[in-house]
Amino acid sequence: MSVLFLSAFITLFVVIDPPGCAPIYAGLTKGATSVQRRNMAIRACLIAAIILLIFALFGEQLLGALHIELDSFRIAGGLMLFWIAFEMVFEKRTQRREERAEKLAATPEVEDVSVFPMAIPMLAGPGAIAAIMLLMNEAQGLEGTLTVLAALAAVLLITMLALMAAGPLMRLFGDKVEAAVTRVLGVLLAALAAQYVIDGLRGSFGF
Repeated sequence: MSVLFLSAFITLFVVIDPPGCAPIYAGLTKGATSVQRRNMAIRACLIAAIILLIFALFGEQLLGALHIELDSFRIAGGLMLFWIAFEMVFEKRTQRREERAEKLAATPEVEDVSVFPMAIPMLAGPGAIAAIMLLMNEAQGLEGTLTVLAALAAVLLITMLALMAAGPLMRLFGDKVEAAVTRVLGVLLAALAAQYVIDGLRGSFGF
């Protein structure tokens, strides 16, 4: 199960993207106190965890109710993840996040950003929902399910710590390191997304 955990951890880490979320969170909470920043980070990760857990446990039933085959979802989810990877490599995703952050930062008062935009759509966005559902489909039995959920918990814990330490981390590493890490993760995600599409095509057409 260590292979499944590693695959799930890498996929979720790349899609949720703690290194990319941290600088955005630092900008959104610039006027907040350290206690407010910590509380919003915890709240954002908890809300994202609840949303992703719901789709992890009941996503397959939802697909069944909509008469969508899992192989079709593999292909669609893989294409969606590939688009996210494309945006990461060419910094389109970071640019869109920064534009959203600038709009919220224009308000003079300290706004609670834990629900929007942090929990939704930055942490528990369409890509993360597709990823957790695909991973749960790959899991076999209770042990596999718990392995994927453990990987999700680990990624969200790292994300929470990254958000809490966003300010100091940005001063330590700077924009160039963050951009390089994002590009490398984007290439890795593109390969994982391509594999999902290949698996979906094989299942659909019996290659």
